[in-house]
Amino acid sequence: MSPAEVTVHVNRGSTNTLEPASTALETDGSFRLSLTGHESPAHVHCRLDGDLERIASLGGTNYYVEPDSVTAVPIAIDTDAIDRPVDGRLEILTGYGSESVAIDVTVVPGPPDVDVDESLAEPTRTEPEPTPLEQVVDRMTNGSGLDSGTLAVLALGVVALAIATLTTASIASPVATAGLGIVVAGVAVALFLLLQ
Repeated sequence: MSPAEVTVHVNRGSTNTLEPASTALETDGSFRLSLTGHESPAHVHCRLDGDLERIASLGGTNYYVEPDSVTAVPIAIDTDAIDRPVDGRLEILTGYGSESVAIDVTVVPGPPDVDVDESLAEPTRTEPEPTPLEQVVDRMTNGSGLDSGTLAVLALGVVALAIATLTTASIASPVATAGLGIVVAGVAVALFLLLQ
């Protein structure tokens, strides 16, 4: 977004004249004064007055304005220093002070800064995390396959589960059932560690 701008015509029609395009400006940040030269060159002096002087600064105070050219005067505003509107004036003088105009300036607090957390740069996951079984199936179906060590551990886990299940079914005691639970937990931990 381009900054706000105030235009003042210098020496339009006669020498030592100043004609502002507007006599008031409301802004929420820095702005620019455009001194538009006309028939003859001029020395122009700029200054800030009122509370505006407290929060603003000019790029310079004295300017030479040539005919048929535009001289830009940047005016920096420190909006961080205010929490309510600030009023003041921008005064432009020429002809050694014989001609002057004043532009009423109101600076309003800008929109508050938004703190951006670094976590916003991280992509969000739209799918739930796959289960260990889904990860094993995914490895096997995507062509990457499982290495021989992983296959051996899986086969051993299946065999251990089968033996523990048969033993529990044939003995039918609480100790055998607890043993089956331990074997199931061991196989689950092995699968978890394999998939990390």
